[in-house]
Amino acid sequence: MGALLGVLPFFAYTTIFLAIPTIIVVVGAFLDGRGHPTLGNLRALAQPQVVSAFVRSTVLSAVTATLGAVFGALLAYAVSTAREGGLLRRLVTSLCGVLAQFGGVTLAFAFVATVGFQGFVTLWLEHLGIDLAGSIWLFEPYKGLILVYTYFQIPLMLIVFLPAVEGLKPQWGEAAESLGGSTWDYWRHVAGPILAPSFIGAMLLLFTNAFSAYATAAALISQGSPIITLLIGGTFSSEVILGQENVGKAMALGMVAIVALVMTIYALLERRATKWLGR
Repeated sequence: MGALLGVLPFFAYTTIFLAIPTIIVVVGAFLDGRGHPTLGNLRALAQPQVVSAFVRSTVLSAVTATLGAVFGALLAYAVSTAREGGLLRRLVTSLCGVLAQFGGVTLAFAFVATVGFQGFVTLWLEHLGIDLAGSIWLFEPYKGLILVYTYFQIPLMLIVFLPAVEGLKPQWGEAAESLGGSTWDYWRHVAGPILAPSFIGAMLLLFTNAFSAYATAAALISQGSPIITLLIGGTFSSEVILGQENVGKAMALGMVAIVALVMTIYALLERRATKWLGR
């Protein structure tokens, strides 16, 4: 009974902020404006602008997940070579813990203040003859969002992937060396295959992190709805097209299905990774 009471706050939290909203989305996706059952909301997902928004979101998430996974994995390996409990290691991991949660409007403002039209880097580069003020790249759905999303993807990758890198046993490298293997052989035949499930799983986690992001994109992109989260938000806040709330729920249901599929693959990969890394 005591253990059950201990996890009760967690169940209450997940019920209020995860289970109930999911049920509302699922039910609303199959109801029209009058509360009658319909499949019209799902048929709206085939509209060109909806398909285009899903494609843009998928590409954006895949690119930033790949960039974040590669650079984050390299950073995680570099951190793992530092002295355990040392100042550098604690500083980097603590900093990444903060930066991984640094998103939303605050992150968008930070980039606008840095490389926006009147950002301090933009103004500084003007003295060197480099004109960034004449470009709107920061506010474009691909160029700007890729840079901004990658900014918080890299530290998140370090947090997720560092335990897997630390799980590599020194004896494995020593055994490969004693058998005449080079460093490349060790990473190709031993460390690489062992870390691959954790690496791919972490990349999938980064994908869902970018796929569901909303506030940062909403703060940077004020015109149009190039990605699916902004398009969903538009169905609830638009003053031009009314009565599209349940269509937005249908689009959200599509996002839930994609995220559920990705996280299922992630869970299977993590289960395989724990067999080798002993977590």
